[in-house]
Amino acid sequence: MTIEFLLGVIPSPSSGSIHLGPLRLNAYGLMIALGVIVAVRIAGRRAENKGVGTTEDISSIAMWAVPAGVIGGRAYHVLTDYQRFQGQWFDAIKIWQGGLGIWGGVTVGVAVGWWCARRRGLDAWWIISCAAPAIAIAQAIGRWGNWFNQELFGRPTTLPWALKVSGDIAVKAGYTAGTTFHPTFLYESVGCIVLAWLLIRLEGRIAPARGRLFAWYVAGYTVLRFGTESLRIDASHNVGGMRLNQWVAISVFAVAVLFLAVDRLRSRKTPEASTVLDHE
Repeated sequence: MTIEFLLGVIPSPSSGSIHLGPLRLNAYGLMIALGVIVAVRIAGRRAENKGVGTTEDISSIAMWAVPAGVIGGRAYHVLTDYQRFQGQWFDAIKIWQGGLGIWGGVTVGVAVGWWCARRRGLDAWWIISCAAPAIAIAQAIGRWGNWFNQELFGRPTTLPWALKVSGDIAVKAGYTAGTTFHPTFLYESVGCIVLAWLLIRLEGRIAPARGRLFAWYVAGYTVLRFGTESLRIDASHNVGGMRLNQWVAISVFAVAVLFLAVDRLRSRKTPEASTVLDHE
């Protein structure tokens, strides 16, 4: 592995598992779990700093929102790639093999998180604002599960950071063994870290109203995802020359921008006193 790094190639792991003594852990699931743990910690600290909730509140919300997000993400993946599961529907529950659609995961997870926050008497808008950078960090960590699974890489490239996959994976993708590819998992991971940093910087500069930071996260992520999708070569439905997920990214981006525009217009009509009360 050291020699490959020196030659300017990112090697893929020989196994999708991580061994800790006698324990054998699925790396894909471990990366998702690690991302969730870090995200809950970040969101909890942010909620406490803003005085809108506690780490315990965020942990309790996550107990419902995270499983819901996993179910939503898996459902999106299965529904948009149902041909793969025809005749072998049991494979639909094999999440450890990869296949979680972020669109379904975030939508269902946030919806359930919103509901849980309301039930606990919290301001759901502030809670999702606190969670926005944390979600981006969770995605950054979770994307490394694709590296362990040797999946969702991009077009062939000889760039210094090209990804080398096993010979059979390259052949299965339609290329000769030894071909190196764009590490789209890495692009998205780094992009999500940068997005989280930008969100926190934006928050520090302009103190956006409750809910807006999440909309900025959605808008930023959709731009990032549109770019990485343009490089990917895995099977996908294509409409009008673009991948389905690119169309979804465009649609979700439009919704996020519309929300920001409408919320800004509405806030101009709201008396200043009510805004102060919201922050209190």
